[in-house]
Amino acid sequence: MSKEQFNKNYLSDAELLAGCQQGKVAYQELLYKQFFSFAMSICIRYAPNQGEAMEIVNDSFLKLFERIKDYNSAQPFKPWFAKILVNTAVDSYRKNQRHSSTLSIYCAKEIEEVDPEIDGNLVAEDILKLFAHLPETYRVTFNLHEIEGYSHEEIGEMLGIAPSTSRANLTRAKQMLRNLYYQHYNIVKDSHGTV
Repeated sequence: MSKEQFNKNYLSDAELLAGCQQGKVAYQELLYKQFFSFAMSICIRYAPNQGEAMEIVNDSFLKLFERIKDYNSAQPFKPWFAKILVNTAVDSYRKNQRHSSTLSIYCAKEIEEVDPEIDGNLVAEDILKLFAHLPETYRVTFNLHEIEGYSHEEIGEMLGIAPSTSRANLTRAKQMLRNLYYQHYNIVKDSHGTV
């Protein structure tokens, strides 16, 4: 395609990916711009702050461009890329994990699962603000189990922890989110813990 014919407004995703598979830098730049928001929406859930999320996004795009020749165009692109994003986020978590401490399963008490009535006016930004208050271990476990659909056994293998620790981390994450929600929206609970 000549420079005159190259117009980003007329490229389909398939054309964009084909150009990336051929190693064309202009196509890589367009792919980055087109899928940046998608990538950030996944990475921000795993990272403790926007700066680290940006690092995960950039590392993921580097991995994407290294592996783009392996991409099978018969498969949807977004799920394939999402897997790269999640794996990169988990790698980042594991790398940073040696600098933080984790709670043992014995620290997690059994918690009655009572979901609060959620305010229908919550927007994604409000949810992310609450989510940002979770310790990284809980945030990663919550994402992998509740959003990505991994089992506790798979999470244990990915993070190098026991499946029971993954379950405990998820329980604690849900309790913390519940408490943060109550605090943020000034919801009063009675002495029995009900709203």
